[in-house]
Amino acid sequence: MASSHDPIIPMFRAVSSSTRQLFQLLRCINFAPRAQVHISKIGLRFTVEESRVMQGQAFLDQSLFTSYAFKPVVAEANEDDAEPEEEEGEPLVLEISLSSLLETLQIFASNDVKDRWSSRDPTYGGVTGSMARGGPAAAFDNRVLGMAGLCCLSCAGVGEPLCIVLEETGVTTTCELVTYEPEPMAEIPLQTDAISQKIIMKASWLHDAITELSSTSPTRLTIVASPTAPYFALSSSGPLGSATVEFSKDPQLLETFYVPRRVVNTYKYSLIKGASRAMGMATKVSIRSDDQGVLSLQFIVEVDHDRFSFVDFRFVAYIAEEGDGDEEDEENEKD
Repeated sequence: MASSHDPIIPMFRAVSSSTRQLFQLLRCINFAPRAQVHISKIGLRFTVEESRVMQGQAFLDQSLFTSYAFKPVVAEANEDDAEPEEEEGEPLVLEISLSSLLETLQIFASNDVKDRWSSRDPTYGGVTGSMARGGPAAAFDNRVLGMAGLCCLSCAGVGEPLCIVLEETGVTTTCELVTYEPEPMAEIPLQTDAISQKIIMKASWLHDAITELSSTSPTRLTIVASPTAPYFALSSSGPLGSATVEFSKDPQLLETFYVPRRVVNTYKYSLIKGASRAMGMATKVSIRSDDQGVLSLQFIVEVDHDRFSFVDFRFVAYIAEEGDGDEEDEENEKD
């Protein structure tokens, strides 16, 4: 019989030797105050949603942690079952304040680092100068974040707080974040059997294009992909005018190019801009869209030597209001 004084074994516990990796990956999807967390045997998936037209997901694989343990609640076996099924259990699903988690992870960061990373400078997600141009790996450099301590995440179960223990140079800080009952969040579906375009390129080139188009204070972003020239183009329109960035079909520029027919989709520029932090950190990006206009931007982020993580964004295409159709038809005719 267990004693009431026995320590509570958490349902989930993971230890990371690099707080900065967790901070950087989660900051990529910091466009909404709360995040839904799915904890399973293979890792943690953080999902953030904006008005049901934009979703961001950051997956932290168990391999990113020095130790990882998850003990799911397994439903009782049915006596009528001839053979018991393998105990997989259900994932632990909870909702937390993402902004509070990010603030906690940078407790040990120096004040100047905090100020730099909390700024609204869109250039490379807050990394400026030579450090930014040093490549995506620079985003995980200690000189940038000043976070080299251990981080332990744990949760006793449903309804229990998410416990975060940070340790650096002999100083230990324990924080408990309140967890909320997760609200229903339907995934924005990408029809993989009806892909209308798939393009893989360097993420930094997409970031440069999105940043260059911001000069017109755009409200919309139109993505055009075609089997003939111009093969891939990004066009923005706003109160200060319009601009277009075109990419050639050179394999050194577009590593993968699958566009069986001409595709034109329009999205809110502010939503696409919400993925700029991931663009500035990632090495490559996979750009896909289906016949319904759902856009998927999947970023490959190098968090350490030969270790990668994925950050995925999905967007619902812009639906033109009355009076916008004629203008868009004229733009398409010009194309």
